[in-house]
Amino acid sequence: MRTENRNYFSIILIISLISLSFTAILIKISTAQISPNATIFHRLWIATLVLGLWELIDWLGSAPNTRNDSIKAPLSAKQLGLIFLVALTSTASVVCWAWSLTQTNVANSTILRNFTPIFTSLGSWLFFSTKFKRQFLVGMTIALFGIITIGWNDLQLGGDHLWGDILAISSAFLYAVYLLTVEQLQTIISTRTILIWRCAIGAMLIAPLIMFSEDNIIPQTKEIWLALILLAVVCQIVGQGLLIVSLKQFSSGLIAILLLLQPGLTALLAWGFFEEAVSLFNAIAFLFVILGIYLAQASDHLTETTAPK
Repeated sequence: MRTENRNYFSIILIISLISLSFTAILIKISTAQISPNATIFHRLWIATLVLGLWELIDWLGSAPNTRNDSIKAPLSAKQLGLIFLVALTSTASVVCWAWSLTQTNVANSTILRNFTPIFTSLGSWLFFSTKFKRQFLVGMTIALFGIITIGWNDLQLGGDHLWGDILAISSAFLYAVYLLTVEQLQTIISTRTILIWRCAIGAMLIAPLIMFSEDNIIPQTKEIWLALILLAVVCQIVGQGLLIVSLKQFSSGLIAILLLLQPGLTALLAWGFFEEAVSLFNAIAFLFVILGIYLAQASDHLTETTAPK
């Protein structure tokens, strides 16, 4: 039964990773007309609307005599606090990443943002007393080495890129906090509830940023609106939603490592959509990422987890 459950959640996680890999492609299409921050805002409010309609349809489709029973009890102050932390950290992570791309090169930003596994593993060890097998740590190191190698030729830390590098590292840290918090929250709140609140609060947090600092907020073509809708449905609802579901089986540390597959999947999509070449050197480096991920997930790395300190 445990193997069947693991296989089920593995399929869910694979679908999530594929869905999330479309993010960069759709953002690139969207930012041809509007800013990255405006793109994030539209992504979040559209996702909130779709999830809200989904909730309403479920409620209307239930039997009239059971509708009162289906109304959820109010969230506790602790639950609301955790949800706000999820919304704040995930939104801030994306905003930091978007800004880092304007202050440093793509290689720096991508590599530094993929340091999330280090922060999730450190956070699990510090706050949840998680112990890791050596094979997991070796696998994580190899996977990170592969990611760094992919962008090594363009890596230029410090100097004129310092502020952008700091933003990229901050993005990785904030996303690690997001994963660790969701890992705790999904055991007591449904995935859809987490997503609705996360998207709604995130949209409200970023709305003032774009309202007072940007002029070009509304897309002008149907193609851009389609990209934003796909970004909300495919990447936010399906991708992030299934990622939250997969946390019922896999730890945030392991998922953070598996997310290192995204750059490779995105590169394949970019090759298909924009004919961007993938070098043999980068392909070999990506094999190191796959090897590291294989070692990490095969280690069944969690040996003991206790209550938070």
